Amino acid sequence: MTKRRAAVNPDVKTTQVERSELPPGWCWVSLGELAAPEPNAITDGPFGSNLKTEHYTDCGPRVVRLQNIGDGIFRDISAYISERYFEKLRKHQVDAGDLVIAALGESLPRACLIPAWLGPAIVKADCIRFKPDERLVASAYLNYALNNEDARRRTSAIIHGVGRPRLNLTEIRSILVPLAPPPEQGRLVEKIEELLSDLDAGVASLRQAQATLKKYRAAVLRAAVTGELTTEWRAVHPNVEPATKLLDRILAERRRKWEEEQEAKFAASGRTPPKGWQSKYPMLPPLDSSNLAELPPNWCWASVNQVGEVRLGRQRSPAHHDGLYMRPYLRVANVFENRIDTNDVLQMNFTPAEYEVYRLEFGDILLNEGQSLHLVGRPAMYRDEVPGACFQNTLVRFRADPGVLPEYSLYLFLAYLHNRRFQKVARWTVNIAHLGADRFSSIEFPLPPVDEQRAIVAKVEQQLSDIEATDNYITASLKRAARLRQSILKEAFAGRLVPQDPNDEPASVLLERIRQTGPKAESLNGRSKARTRNPRQREFFE
Repeated sequence: MTKRRAAVNPDVKTTQVERSELPPGWCWVSLGELAAPEPNAITDGPFGSNLKTEHYTDCGPRVVRLQNIGDGIFRDISAYISERYFEKLRKHQVDAGDLVIAALGESLPRACLIPAWLGPAIVKADCIRFKPDERLVASAYLNYALNNEDARRRTSAIIHGVGRPRLNLTEIRSILVPLAPPPEQGRLVEKIEELLSDLDAGVASLRQAQATLKKYRAAVLRAAVTGELTTEWRAVHPNVEPATKLLDRILAERRRKWEEEQEAKFAASGRTPPKGWQSKYPMLPPLDSSNLAELPPNWCWASVNQVGEVRLGRQRSPAHHDGLYMRPYLRVANVFENRIDTNDVLQMNFTPAEYEVYRLEFGDILLNEGQSLHLVGRPAMYRDEVPGACFQNTLVRFRADPGVLPEYSLYLFLAYLHNRRFQKVARWTVNIAHLGADRFSSIEFPLPPVDEQRAIVAKVEQQLSDIEATDNYITASLKRAARLRQSILKEAFAGRLVPQDPNDEPASVLLERIRQTGPKAESLNGRSKARTRNPRQREFFE
């Protein structure tokens, strides 16, 4: 094969590793040279100051975000903007057939085509709208070329950003793609779509199954904490101790401990307890359950702080960055849904007295105190993943009282995460939602008898285990599908998927002719050709 050097715009600096072996008639070209000859053919979305949370609505024109950009596939994850702000942001509008490229995140340059059914839409920041020059390249061909693993390896040299891979507009313009002659592009797209049609249908079914599993998981949690999951169990066990007695015992034991602590303080100071000192006990206000749902027999309503201790973590401060008592601590970055991540655990100085207050015990539930609104209150149980750890004030700790199973508490809080109960009490501060220890403390807690708690935990664990096994199978299947997809694209852009036609005009010749003629809208047969919005661009090759 003839070795060709990349056809690169001299105004675009590139440090990419260039692939020299290409099929006959192909050439290397930078993405910038494939842009349509019109202003702002390559542009990004508006900055955050121009597109704020309050501009989003429940309906209206769509906002295309990073979440929408799959590996060559548009993911229908809805976000809407008001008509008023859509008109103000028209320069960021995307049309059917436009290419949208992710400038932030994993697997760059990840891209997809805007589907015809989307309707009016704009791109958000970190999403690049690209309008291709249809005299040179079809959108569908370019979409497959950018989502090829070889393209990602070539681009890896220019990606920057610690922890958050990123490409800027100049770097995106410099991305190299192998350009086939237009007729061969048509043959390639047709063959790729033929091979991928069944694969993509299977992937769509798998993703739908994943979404169904997510709903089923939320339904299991809801059934657990409303008593539906243990209806049959209660029929077999009608004579269990009511939860009201359990709650009375918890509150009585808590008061007894408080009185012991007060007597110890009086004794240590050599003072005689004053008359009526027991009346100073900080009674918790009773929960108003008048507007709450009816509970199953032998259950009762309590508040979170009636059945466990709630504490906010210790605030981070430069004064605690070093000292004699450095200890690991967990923060919001370590607490995921039902999982503690130990990959990035930091340390702070906790004196022995502070350690007694903020140390974690097996079974403690940690909840995200400050997070995005849909993740606020995200809980996980501490199971000694980091021995001797404490926790920061980005987390709230719930320590269940005896008689309240930590596992049941975890499932309740997971249910509250999914049914948005935590969102209802959260408060916003500079784009972050805060759960608040006090607000969390006052949330209702449906309390079953101890034996029924054990039955609930056992049933939930079994069903969640089955869900996890199915989800793991689906995830493995999606990975296999992704590998197969990449194998097809690799063959396509190595020139082995369809035969080359020696009568096709080489891409380099076409590129040079267009450079010389400038932005004139010429077609391959010399006639003027209007821009099409067909996302597949089939008529381009007719």
